[in-house]
Order: sequence, then C-alpha cells, then structure tokens
Amino acid sequence: MTNELTPVEAPEQMPVDLSGRRLGDYHLLRRLGRGGMAEVYLAEQQSLGRQVAVKILKPSLAGNDSYVRRFMHEAKAAAALVHANIVQIHEVGCIDNLHFIVQEYIEGLNLRQVLDRRGPLEAAAALNVMRQVAAALHKAGQQKIVHRDIKPENIMLAASGEVKVADFGLARVEKGGESVNLTQIGVTMGTPLYMSPEQVEGKPVDTRSDIYSFGITCYHVLAARTPFEGDTPLKIAIQHLQNEPRRLEDLRTDLPDSLCRIVHKMLAKRPQDRYQNATELLRDLRTVQVEGADESWATGLEDWNLPEIAAMSASLTEATQQLAAVMNQRQPSRWKRFGGPAVAMILAGLLSGVLLAWVSRPAPLLQVTSNQRVNVERQDTVRDQYFHAISIGSEEAWLSIAKYFPPAESEENQYYALRGTQRLAELYQETGNLDRALECFRLLASPQFDDPYFRATGLAGLANVYLARGELQQAYQQLPPLVQLLPDLPLEVQQMVIDEVHTRLRTELRRLIREFDSPEGARPNLS
Repeated sequence: MTNELTPVEAPEQMPVDLSGRRLGDYHLLRRLGRGGMAEVYLAEQQSLGRQVAVKILKPSLAGNDSYVRRFMHEAKAAAALVHANIVQIHEVGCIDNLHFIVQEYIEGLNLRQVLDRRGPLEAAAALNVMRQVAAALHKAGQQKIVHRDIKPENIMLAASGEVKVADFGLARVEKGGESVNLTQIGVTMGTPLYMSPEQVEGKPVDTRSDIYSFGITCYHVLAARTPFEGDTPLKIAIQHLQNEPRRLEDLRTDLPDSLCRIVHKMLAKRPQDRYQNATELLRDLRTVQVEGADESWATGLEDWNLPEIAAMSASLTEATQQLAAVMNQRQPSRWKRFGGPAVAMILAGLLSGVLLAWVSRPAPLLQVTSNQRVNVERQDTVRDQYFHAISIGSEEAWLSIAKYFPPAESEENQYYALRGTQRLAELYQETGNLDRALECFRLLASPQFDDPYFRATGLAGLANVYLARGELQQAYQQLPPLVQLLPDLPLEVQQMVIDEVHTRLRTELRRLIREFDSPEGARPNLS
C-alpha cells in the first residue's frame, strides 16, 4: 500500500464484482485490480475478438460531476498520446450509468511487482526501462502533458520486455497557454515517495517534475529502496525539500558512474538544475555503456528532437529480451522445491486427462480460428511456448506447454506447466467449465508444491469456484490455509492474491487475516 496525500472521502459502498457482465461490446471476464477511483477488468471485445482492460468508475463516485470530469480527463489526456511506450486508449463511454475507459491490456507486471519479486535490476535491464520511459515522457512533453504521478506502479512491463507508462489520471494538460488542473476537485497530488519538491510546495509543475519523479523511480529500481523514507507522508515530503539522497555509486559499486550521474541529475532540488526535457535525458542515456544493453541506441540518432523519437518503440533486442527474462525468471532454488519426478507425474497426469477431454469434446470452449484449433506450433523453448500460448489464449495453446515440454523432463518444464495450468484454470472459470477449473486449481493448491504463490493462487481459485457452484462451506474452508500462506509472499503479491478472492468471501478473509496478525499470534482455525 502506498502512502498518498488523499482527502477525506465519504464511506465507500462495498464494491460489486462485475465479472461476467457485458458492457456494450465488452464481456468483462475478471477483475484485475482496483484503485481509489476505479476498478479494472480484463475483458474481451466481442467485435474484434481481442482482450482489453476496462477501467470502470466506481458507482459511488458516478454521481459526483467532479470525479466524472477527472475520469474523462484521464481518457482524453492518454488518448492524445499515441506511442509504443504509453498504454493506449481505445474507447471511452457510459452505459447504464457506468462510466468506463477501454484501454490496451498489458500482459505482464508493473515495475513495483517486478522489484518485489526480483529485487534491484541489473544495469542493462534498468537502462532499458529508463530509455523506454524517457521516450514516453518525450511524447507527453510534445503534447504539453505532465503525468504528475510517475512511480513504479504506473510503469508496466509487458512479457515481451516492452515498457509502457500508464494512468494519466492526475495529468495536467496545457492548451493555448491555459492549464487544466483537476487537483482542486479533491484528488491526490501524487505519491509522497515519488513527489517532486515543487509538488510538495504546491507550485506549478512541468515536465521537469515528471523527470524528478522518474529519477526517484530509477533510484528505487537500482537501489531497491527509495532515497527518502519516513513513517508519515509529511516526513517524506520534507526530505524531498531539504535532504540529498545517498549516492547511488556508494550503494551499487557495479553501476557505471555515468548512469549514477544521470539519476542524480534527475533528482536535483531545483527544476532548472535537472534535465529540462526528456530529449536531454535521452541524449545522456544513449551515451551510457553497459554490457548487454542495446547498442543501437548509441549511434545513428544525432538529432534526438526529430520525429523519430516520437515513433520510437522497444524492439526485441538483447536488452529487451533480458528485461523480459527478469520479469519472468524465478529463482532456480524455487523450481527445485516443486517436488521432483513425483510431482511431475501428477502434473502430467492431470494435463493428459485434460488434453484427452479436449480431443474428445463435441465443441471447443472458445471460438478460435481453425488453425488454432487444429494445431499450436511447437516453439524452441518451454518459455517461448508459454508466451506463444499467451498470444493465442486458447485451451489447446495452454495444453501445448505440457504436450511439447513434458513436466517430468526438467524443473523448468514443471514451472511453466504450472503457470500454464494457472492460466488454463482461469480460462475454464471464465467460460463456465467449473469442473475442469476445480481440477486445475486443486493441482496448484496441492501441498506437493512448496511454492507459496502457486498454492495461494490455487486456494483462491478453489474458493471462487466453490462459491460459483453454490458450495459455500467448501469455499470458506479454503480461506484459513490461504491466510497462512500470505506471509510467505511479497506485499504486492499478497494484495494480488487477496484481490482474486470473490468479494462475497473477502469479509471473512480479512477477519482471518486480522486474527492471524493479532498480537496474541492466533492462528486461523483450520478445522
């Protein structure tokens, strides 16, 4: 949870899960997350057959014109920014008094989740993130748009290694010399850990404020901590005004001095001492020499204020591939805890049964193309097979992971088979095949796997499926063991798992969490 300077708001009603509902051309599949103003759903656009993210303004705020204006402002600000490193807006509308924004769905994690999972990034991967975000800020600067809330949570990393800036809800748009500033309607002014000194003081901001916030983010990425910390937002804010951060080169002796100098220039207290725009930042970033980074950045672009920057996008270069690997890599020691050949046999047995059922079924679960139905091509590696399955999204695609890369052959195969099983379970759940979903979630929740993430995901999925089947007692029985697994997960991942649990079960889940965390050290009743 981030500390934010937020106003006191009216008590919010218990949110209603809209999963399964149709909103015009969009079928809401499952809830991805929620924020202070809106909830985000994974949806399928029926007319185009593609997955999108649908952000829906909370009904409790829909009657407030100020919040509706801010919500629409976010859509307009982001829609003006067409760039490979910015999450794209497809549509905005209102149906049945539900205000919504349809945007590009990013299959991946945000930068905060990556940091929680992997710790500080290596120089090459960090440099790749910095270059792509700087390209996005350049595009925003061209349109005179200031993001105002650059932080790791708003930087998305796709499975391909592409980096995309999201959430322009606090953006300020300047048109004709006038500033459209919505902070006066009672919204946050940013997140204290990443706020610029001028934001702290309530002064006018421009792109240099975003550069400062991005500098804090880069420091966090490289040092695994923000430069200024405190137990209250006020204490953190004061440090932005008065304190100098500890030098990065003292914390990471492996980093190039040039990279450290760039980050600290971004963190200058006075705006005039920072990079004056993202073009200047990009020029310096291209001079940083890091082994494994994309060398094509260093040559051939002598004039960085040309339109090429606006059209620049991340390609699958060595650095981008390394970033993708960072996102999806797990510690080998975690793989070794899966249980070896016995677990591989269990996994293979389940997936073989599912594959047999798929072959003999009368009709496919999903409407897919004939080519997808007949054959999913084998890729060179199990990891490539997993990402190929993501791009297709069909039942056969997920089954192809274990089909082409048997779990018994390697621990890495086991790992990606489990990830595929997780996605297959979600697919079955979304399409109403609850029996198959139960099988998959039971496998993930099995004590045979000493991986808390897969087990927690399995238990949350079991609870939801039992609830959908009307088996309430069975659903509640999954919650105590789930609570016991949560402390073994990073905080961001804990929240992701909790958010996956259906709202009807969440009150009991929170009660068990409070009981588990009580000073007496009480444990949930597992009986």
